[in-house]
Amino acid sequence: MTRLAWHDIPGPVRAQIEDVLGGRVVEAVSQSGGFSPGSADRVVTADGRRAFVKAASPAVNVDTPAIHRREAAITAKLPAAVPAPALLGAVDDGDWIALVLEDVEGRHPATPWQPRELEAVLDTLQLVAAVELPVDVPLVEVSDALAGDAAAWRAIDLDALPPMRGGLDTWVRTHFDGLVDAATRGAVDARGDRLVHYDTRADNLLIRQDGTVVLVDWPWGARGAGWFDALSLLINVRYYEPAADIERTISQHAVFDGMPADAATNVLAGFAGMFLSSSLRPDPPRMPTLRMFQRDQAIVTLDWLRTRWQR
Repeated sequence: MTRLAWHDIPGPVRAQIEDVLGGRVVEAVSQSGGFSPGSADRVVTADGRRAFVKAASPAVNVDTPAIHRREAAITAKLPAAVPAPALLGAVDDGDWIALVLEDVEGRHPATPWQPRELEAVLDTLQLVAAVELPVDVPLVEVSDALAGDAAAWRAIDLDALPPMRGGLDTWVRTHFDGLVDAATRGAVDARGDRLVHYDTRADNLLIRQDGTVVLVDWPWGARGAGWFDALSLLINVRYYEPAADIERTISQHAVFDGMPADAATNVLAGFAGMFLSSSLRPDPPRMPTLRMFQRDQAIVTLDWLRTRWQR
């Protein structure tokens, strides 16, 4: 991403951020990860206070401000038991929106994924799924989001599918109706009353020095099945290591207890439709790698689906 830097944020907005922090920012280090063209800085004030600040306006990307506002609303209401950065404050002038968050000292999991770190993250997701949610957390339903993914399949022009490795494009054409049906069933399978992050990948996870795990970036927070985040995480595991034995992980880790037998296949079909449909759209402004990432995610998910289809 071509991210904004701290000094690209308008002066009045920076001043309001400093008001939230209670001091002048003397250091700002831009963070390059993620898929937003807005700013993302670890900042330090004159008195040594640290925070993480992200900011954007519609001029940067038309969708990003709404995403930031949704993240602020969700993060502010997350129970303390959820391992997420605390929202210290937000600045919103109707154009620019800035989130001021707790700065988490940690690193992203190693990729390809290491067994011990994967186990720690799955354990954390199991703990998150056990948290009692207050009724005022503004979460969407996972089933509604997945219903949109099933609809995304129907919007795909099969004649316009680009070639994909291993003949996956041909496999999609051959199994198209079954994929749409599976994705539709996945929206039902994923229903639940548990907290769902909905975007579990290595770049949205931090591991502290003591081994504890923190989930960052919560704009897509939802309510659904307790195993949903763990399943979507395994797409990321397979992304970095195609030979990873993720089916064994599903059979052995307790976070997947209670997942219906065909639910993984159905939910993966929904993800595949979303990734594939999105990858065929034009590049959004200042986000030149997003469509390539979505295409890669589609290929990984479809390849896993094809393996499950043949069992």
